[in-house]
Amino acid sequence: MIASSWLLVAFPALGALVLLVGGHRTNAWGHLLGCATVIASFVYGLALFFSESLSEAADTTVYSWIPVESLQIDFGLRVDPLSVTFVLLITGVGALIHIYSIGYMSNDADRRRFFAYLNLFVAAMLVLVLGNSFVMLYLGWEGVGLASYLLIGWYQDRPAAATAAKKAFLMNRVGDVGLALAIFLMFKHIGSTNYAEVFAGIGDLSPGVITAIALLLLLGACGKSGQFPLQAWLPDAMEGPTPVSALIHAATMVTAGVYLIARSSPIYNLTEDGRLVVTIVGAFTLLLGAIIGCAYDDIKKVLAYSTVSQIGYMMLAVGLGPVGYALGIAHLLTHGFFKAGLFLGAGSVMHAMNDEVDMRKFGGLAKKMPITAATFGLGYLAIIGFPFLSGFWTKDAIIEAAFGQEGWRGWVFGGAALLAAGITGFYMTRLVLLTFFGEERWRKTTSADGRAFQPHEAPTVMTVPMIVLSVGSVAAGFLLMSGNTLAEFLVPSVGTLVESEHGVLPPALVPWLTVGLSALGVLLAWALFGKKPTPVERPENVSWPVRAARNDLYGNALNEALVARPGLWLTRFAVFLDNRGVDGAVNGLAAVLGGGSSRLRRMQTGFVRSYALSMLGGSFLLVAALLLVRFS
Repeated sequence: MIASSWLLVAFPALGALVLLVGGHRTNAWGHLLGCATVIASFVYGLALFFSESLSEAADTTVYSWIPVESLQIDFGLRVDPLSVTFVLLITGVGALIHIYSIGYMSNDADRRRFFAYLNLFVAAMLVLVLGNSFVMLYLGWEGVGLASYLLIGWYQDRPAAATAAKKAFLMNRVGDVGLALAIFLMFKHIGSTNYAEVFAGIGDLSPGVITAIALLLLLGACGKSGQFPLQAWLPDAMEGPTPVSALIHAATMVTAGVYLIARSSPIYNLTEDGRLVVTIVGAFTLLLGAIIGCAYDDIKKVLAYSTVSQIGYMMLAVGLGPVGYALGIAHLLTHGFFKAGLFLGAGSVMHAMNDEVDMRKFGGLAKKMPITAATFGLGYLAIIGFPFLSGFWTKDAIIEAAFGQEGWRGWVFGGAALLAAGITGFYMTRLVLLTFFGEERWRKTTSADGRAFQPHEAPTVMTVPMIVLSVGSVAAGFLLMSGNTLAEFLVPSVGTLVESEHGVLPPALVPWLTVGLSALGVLLAWALFGKKPTPVERPENVSWPVRAARNDLYGNALNEALVARPGLWLTRFAVFLDNRGVDGAVNGLAAVLGGGSSRLRRMQTGFVRSYALSMLGGSFLLVAALLLVRFS
């Protein structure tokens, strides 16, 4: 079965090929083929899971891919507990999203092409998690980047969708540079990119090189998983159809960064500094996503920022090393169930409400959409950590592990994770109250295109996947965490789960604090949005913290000031220098400013500041490059 594991990738890849090459001739049955291929991979993944060959990693070579002197890279796959765990998540949740899409995209003339792109997305993600080398991982890494670009920009007649697709593609390229540089360093110092050889030889490298590799891998992980400072693309990706949002956030793209860190655990085990940076990024991002999620009225963007926050929990966990690798994967799996259910529930609401996403125009939908409300409610309870549902078992375990660190790390990381739990209770309760309860505000307004709202329950092909996912939202956490079931299963891949020997708080106290703070967030949201009427129009006269959250805590502005504008200016200046020679440098600089040479005498303070920022950014990149050379 391991020798034939290439079939896991071949099924959805073949589906994508048939649907794209077959064209309009496959319109009548293309959606059925798209679902069948992913279901076939899921069935094969289940067979591998129940086989007796997962006690250790098993590599299999499909063919020789890049045979160039000392660079010998096979198209090879690694079947082990970690890869099979991700296979089941990708194909299981992915199959449910495919089935849901039959109903959601029923009126789209290009539904066949949509399913081809979904199949391509799943195939690329399977290459990413099944590859037996970092180059194979990079192949899948770029494949999911391409598929996400095609799907986020699905509505090509909408400028916002086209912009969001380009933004996602370009921001991920920044992270991809980090991953590529890490692979270059591995080949330079170890002579291979194969997992087995890299992990066997990594201990022979200097601490500086190991740390550099770890940090570059983290940069790649931040891009794919929407972690600071590369998180800004993820909420904008909501411009794509809702099944795409569910697939990206629950089963494929954003989980790739967590997988990369967990797969690279032998590298991170050797660099405490590398693990510390991963933990800091996770702790900061989980708070950032939770805070911004409080201010949005767009139901999909609230869920998007909740993903940013929840992935932050996973990054925090894997950054803790042997204490948290298995815990991060456990939360990733339970998150796959309840986040997919939440997004599909949001899609059901949009399907019934003329594609409207403004929660202020909803209200009282539980009466009109009881199945959607019930399944969405179970996902909501799971994500806020309601006792004995999935999130309670996995998220609380991460918070407990964070508080289990010594000294300031326990207080900072545990405190951040605990605070975010309370904020999660607030913004998710706000979402549920504004959407499903209270006054039926949709009766007093219309959708953006002027149509009256006529809310109704989704068809069976959409509600059945939602019901299945809600079962996972309830039970998955207990099944994975009871008796350390998942942790024991993952030992061959990430090592033995290590219990924290020291901590700043007693472990038995942490669950009580987490549930208590979440309950406070719920009560605060009910007091503000459950007891009081909610205006249909968004208030504009708000405090500075609310304005900052509405502006994504100025993450886009920061990227614009430090990267985008300086890069654009320097590029234009270089073009002028190339066209006119050195003698045209002064005039070229004047042209950048948008005027003649006399304009140089009237340079404004704002440009001077911006130019200084560009020089600062260039200096930072130069220093980073020199440090990389020094480490290597």
